[in-house]
This record gives sequence, structure tokens and C-alpha cells, in this order.
Amino acid sequence: MESNISNIDIGIIIAYFILVLTIGFVIARRTKTGEDYFLGGRTFGWGLIGLSLFASNISSTTIIGLSGAAYTTGIVNSVYEWMSGLPLIIAAMIFIPLYLRSRITTIPEYLERRFDRRSQLFFSGVSIFATIIVETAGALYAGTLVLQAFFPGLPMAPTALGLALIAGVYTASGGLKAVVYTDAIQAVILIIGCSFLTYILFDKVDFDWDKVVANAPEGHFSVVRPIDDPGLPWPGLLMGVPFLGFWYWSTNQYIIQRALGARDIRQARWGIILAGFLKVIPLFIMVIPGAIALLLYPDIPNGDAVFPFLITNVLPVGMVGLVMAGLISAILSSVDSALNSSSTLVVIDFIKPNRPNLTEQDTAKYGRITTIILMVIAAAWAPQIANFSGLWDYLQQMFSIVVPPIAVIFLVGVFYKRGNGHGAFWTLMGGTALGILLFILSENGMWSLHYTMNVGFIMAISAVIFVVVSLMTEPPTKDQIEMYTYRKGLIGDGMEGLPWYKDYRTHMVLLVALIGYILMVFW
Repeated sequence: MESNISNIDIGIIIAYFILVLTIGFVIARRTKTGEDYFLGGRTFGWGLIGLSLFASNISSTTIIGLSGAAYTTGIVNSVYEWMSGLPLIIAAMIFIPLYLRSRITTIPEYLERRFDRRSQLFFSGVSIFATIIVETAGALYAGTLVLQAFFPGLPMAPTALGLALIAGVYTASGGLKAVVYTDAIQAVILIIGCSFLTYILFDKVDFDWDKVVANAPEGHFSVVRPIDDPGLPWPGLLMGVPFLGFWYWSTNQYIIQRALGARDIRQARWGIILAGFLKVIPLFIMVIPGAIALLLYPDIPNGDAVFPFLITNVLPVGMVGLVMAGLISAILSSVDSALNSSSTLVVIDFIKPNRPNLTEQDTAKYGRITTIILMVIAAAWAPQIANFSGLWDYLQQMFSIVVPPIAVIFLVGVFYKRGNGHGAFWTLMGGTALGILLFILSENGMWSLHYTMNVGFIMAISAVIFVVVSLMTEPPTKDQIEMYTYRKGLIGDGMEGLPWYKDYRTHMVLLVALIGYILMVFW
């Protein structure tokens, strides 16, 4: 079977690849030190931060999955997108000033300073494993499947390796700055391409949304589902989604590294709130097309085929190449971000403490070497995911194991000043063990609670462990409390002297209002 994509579209895709690699190599010439490599020299403005956060979060599986779910089961999964604004607000209000004032390079460094090195190493090790084996390899595997839908016959292993090489080469060369600049371009291409597809589909239904809703199954456009809903029951909307989002947007090196590279607190906060607004967009340009397709093309065989079908059957020549470039952008932006963040964790949390005399140039060199090694590991593992089809479906639930204890030591630890290193370490150990137990029981039919509800349950137990162990052991030092916990004035830090329309708190209120409005519309 041959591809039905024109030579013009293929040319656009090739031109995009050349552009991305060129940017990477140009930036590489300006990357000299470890701070340049891992944090872009702390020079990023709010626009780059917001666009890069958006692009890194949107993967090819997100695009395919959101459209497919909107076609088959409804729009409920879109809450993970547009409700991201709420944990992003928490990050902007509380954690960004704590991170930036302490001048950390990795999020686990914050745990070392707030608690101890045990928590740092545990969190860093889990983050590296999850990012490379789940995030990076998963993105390569899913990205290859997406490309195979357009170019049948593409071999899995060489294609995954090719994608890894492209992302790995410019990431290893230019570090975070190359990642952020290419992500910004990728975000713009993705939004333009998907917006054009949405417009064409709306035109086909005469811009009549009521017609789309009337022809959909009952409850298709509701995000508040019954308690027995297999996708996202309403208790999970309260107990799971906010905390999964908090972990992802406030404590995940893969994401928050862009904000760590900001010029100052203002730029970081503005960029994070911009990302919150951008995260509303997928509802309209990725979810809605799938919903409209249900009316126009009711015989598409499965959800994963919806977006590829729309691209090849709805878009004109030229636009197919642009949207394909957007899809490839989503693949690359996920891979480059994961490689860069993981190499940062390896070098800063494991190598540098054991080699304190490393120069800045040596640190950058180790970062490049680590990126290449991790790229090879991810590319080698990606094809193996096909052998774990049943298990791999459950790997997304693994986040419900990792997230609760991490969320507790950050979210409770920043307010509960009596919390100490022993409490944090045993919370990580106990909460993770409980999560693994519930996962095993669920897989054997002995525990029926939805995994999003498990998040809330494990968080409650983890919070008890954190408080009890901390009270039974010595209190933290004065420095651990003063520098790394909530204090009066933290929310307004860096906003002094700004007019109201430039204050991130004004933007925050507008974002909350927008999210609330969407929730009411799709209740």
C-alpha cells in the first residue's frame, strides 16, 4: 500500500526537518557552559516559555487520542487539557518563586534543600526512568505508528531511531535553548495546521454546532460522567485530575525546566499563565474535529484512524504537509524535552555531586554525552513496546503510583513547615509501595476503584505518613523552612510596581473564569 500524500506535502515535511536541524546547530554554536546547556543561560522570555510548555506537552498520541476519543466515547478526556490551567496557576503562584529564588537547576535539587539527599535521589531516579522508558520511548513508538498511518510500510525500528536521531542531535548540540526555540516554532505550526482543519470541518456542517450535538450519542459532550464510567468517573475528576496535573505542571523536570530558564520571576509567571490559556486550544482544534467527524464520516473503523483520515481526506494539497509537520512537531517536541530534562537530572543530580570540580564546559560536555546515550536507550526500547500491548495500555496508570507521594511532599511540604527529611523519604517509599499494591490488586480483579480515584486515596494515606513520621523525628532546620516553604508575600513576589493589566494575578483570574465557563458549557 502506497502513501496518498503528494510530493508537495512531502517537500514541506522535508523543509521542516531541515529548518529544525538548522536552528539546533545555530544555537549549538552559542552553547558553551552547563547553565547554557541545561537552562538556556536563564534568558527565556514569557512567550518562548509558554509556547514551549504547550508544545512539549502535546504529543502525537495526544492529538490522535483526543480526536479519536471525541469520535468514539466523547469529550471527557479533554479535561486533562483545558483544566491544566488550574495546576499551572498553583505553579505560578507558589512554586516558581521558590524554585527561581533558590537558583536550582533540577526539581530534585529542591527536595534536597527542603528535605535531604535521599528524597532527591529517589525522585530523580524515578523521573529519569519514567521519562525515558515511558515518555520518550512511548512518544517514539506512538509517533512511528502515526507516520505508518500516512506512509504504510515504514519499518518500526528504523523509523523510531530516525525520529530519535533528529530530536537527539539538535538537543545534544544546543541543549535547552535549542529545545525551547524549536518547540516555539512547532507550537505555532501545530496550532495553525489544526485550526485550518477545524475550520474546513465546521464549514462542512454550515458552522452549525447544534447539528453536531444533536447527532451525537447522549452524554457525548458531557465531562461530568457517572461514578461507574470506565473513562473518567466524576469522583476522579475531583480526586485524580487536579493532583495528576499538579505533579505534571509543578514538579516534573520534563516540563518545569523551561520556567527555570526564565530571565526572572515575572517572565516565568507570565509564560506559565500563557501556557494555561494555550492549553484551552486543543479542545477546539483537536477534540472538536473528532466530534464533527462523527457526523460527517460515521464509518471510520476506530478512533485512532480519525485524525489521519481527516488529514488525508479533508485537507487540500499543501495543508496536508503543514499538518503533518505539526504532527511530527508534536513527536519531536516530546522527545527533545524528555531527552534534555533527563540528561539534566543525570548530570546535576548524580554526576556533578560526585565530581564537584567539573568546569562549566565539562558539565555541558557530560550533558551532550548523556543525551546521546539516553536517545539510544529510548530508541532501542521503543520497538519492544509492541510486545507489551496489554501491559503498555496500563502504563499510563503507573503515574497513579508515582504521583501521589510526590505530590504530597511538594504540596503538603511547602505549607507544613514541620515536615522533615524522614517524613518525605518514608512518604515516597510507603506511598509508592501502596500504589504498586493497588495496581497489582486492580490487575487481578481484587480492587475495583478507578485509577484516578486511587490517586486521591493514596494521597490521603501518604499525607498521614508524612505528618506522622515528621512528628516522630527531629524538626527541619531553619534554612530548610525559611527558603523553601510558603511565606507571606510569596504570591506577589516580583510583581511590585506593575500596572494591574501586567500582573499575572489578573491573567490568572481571567484563566479561571475561562475554565469555569467551559466547565459549565460541557457539564
